[in-house]
Amino acid sequence: MTASALSEASERDLPSTPDSETERRGWALRLAPYLAVLAGVAAVAWHATRYKHWIVDDAAITFSYARSFADGLGPVLQPGAPPVEGFSDPTWMVLLALGKVAGLFDHGLLLGIPDYVLFPKLLGLLFTGGILAGFQVAARQIFRRHAWAITLVAGLTLATIPSFVIWVVSGLENSLFAFGVVWLAVLLFVAARKDNLLSWKVATVAGLLVAFCALTRPDGLIYVGAYPLAVLWQLRRPVLGTSIKHVLISLAAFAIPFGAYVAWRHSEFGGRLLANPSIAKQQGLPDLTSIIRPGALVLYIGVAAVVVVAALIVWAMVKAPWRRALYVLLTPFALGIVAFGVLIPDWMDQYRFATPVWALGALAGTMCLAEFLRTVKAPVIRVVALVVVIASLVPSAIGFVKVSDKFIKSPTIPACLVADRFGRGFNTIADMLGLQQASLLLPDLGGSSMTSRLQLVDMAGLVEANVADYLHKDDIHGLRDYVFDKVKPTFIHSWGPWASGNGIAVDPRIDQDYYPIFVYPGPGLRNGDFVRKDAVTDMAKLEAVRHYAATTMMNVEGQHFVTAPLDDCGPTMKPGQTIAPRG
Repeated sequence: MTASALSEASERDLPSTPDSETERRGWALRLAPYLAVLAGVAAVAWHATRYKHWIVDDAAITFSYARSFADGLGPVLQPGAPPVEGFSDPTWMVLLALGKVAGLFDHGLLLGIPDYVLFPKLLGLLFTGGILAGFQVAARQIFRRHAWAITLVAGLTLATIPSFVIWVVSGLENSLFAFGVVWLAVLLFVAARKDNLLSWKVATVAGLLVAFCALTRPDGLIYVGAYPLAVLWQLRRPVLGTSIKHVLISLAAFAIPFGAYVAWRHSEFGGRLLANPSIAKQQGLPDLTSIIRPGALVLYIGVAAVVVVAALIVWAMVKAPWRRALYVLLTPFALGIVAFGVLIPDWMDQYRFATPVWALGALAGTMCLAEFLRTVKAPVIRVVALVVVIASLVPSAIGFVKVSDKFIKSPTIPACLVADRFGRGFNTIADMLGLQQASLLLPDLGGSSMTSRLQLVDMAGLVEANVADYLHKDDIHGLRDYVFDKVKPTFIHSWGPWASGNGIAVDPRIDQDYYPIFVYPGPGLRNGDFVRKDAVTDMAKLEAVRHYAATTMMNVEGQHFVTAPLDDCGPTMKPGQTIAPRG
């Protein structure tokens, strides 16, 4: 479908003269859309090389679930763990599981690179290509044989935005989610342009795309409003009944697959209607800050650039001959901005919830600029417009370099830091203490779940249903009682915001029941590593563990935080791996 859309009109536009020049022009027109897409993907890939082998730790949670599904264990974080929906990206998880079944993921090296690094990054670039193919299809409706230029410029624009590139190759589902949203927008735009929004095929495919988005990220639910709003923009009294009917068709097409998944969730996870991370994060209703929160995106892109692009879009909404279709294209874009404002602010850097906004903003802005340049006949005005656009982008480019450099020096928690420090590190500590069975309470469950042989308990509640319930109710005292009186983990690791957030590391029972292994120096509440006293049978072994934590594990932290924060952590991440003492 996409391939034919990329070249369909190019073939129609070719003259029938069989001379060699015409033939060459024909080949150029046929190849231009593909080359524009490939150039955009290549630019994103080139930018992505700045972040080397970095994979964010949250992505490795989905990796662990994909491993469990591929191995036939079902929706569990680790073998033997209870079923908990600790992932919020089912479609992405399924793709990773299929990659494992195919031998492309979670097996070892792939083209000399660990496949837990390369495979999700290649998927990210693949769906980036799908996003750009959507750009080409949309641009072709307006600019015919020059649509490739729109695709190229919009793709290169995306390649300059660190937020887009970083999260596309983070190991998370951002590229797949943006792919779904972009194609929903393109479907509606093309239908509006051809005046066939009120088609059962368009309504059905729109509903299915919304279901796809909602099963890729929870905030994809907001796009349920995309088709009804698109119909509303073009509503006329004679077709009111038909409009209502097609809106209902679209809603049904969404509700059947999404409802089936919710029914499975309810059955599989003890009556839950929401994924466990959504419960733990305490997502609430919009408030006043939801209105101003998208302002952060304006500052990130640059005020000058946003003002200029917004002016071009407003001009096109008034003057462009395809403005009615533009309203429809901008609807998913606006819904993405609303979703960003409504969602609880993410603790990770670089605005990972904004990926669809960047994609649709680049497409709409580029198309509106092209329409302005095509409409305005005076060469002087065209030149001035281009100068203004370029000048507005200079501060943005400078800002992008700065935030990219900052991220390279201090990326959001790498999966390999967690795999080494808490997975392999505590495996080694358990071995040193002679513990065959042990448990570990900690807030970072990605890389640790890929490498730990211990039973993991999630302090953040993403993959632990009971903890999620306590956090959802804001019952911190109940949470601490649950930890110390019921779970009684063999090991506890607490750091930074968790020490003040739940108070576990300063609860009197931690001194009563646990020995400190390592306590981070410095001001503030105590945090570090602890082991249950009844798990220690030989104080000499405890001293050896303390020395190991203070030397080898601190070297590991230094490596992943300072020396090489973007490196991988070996060919594989497997349960039971250890790190030998260093020095």
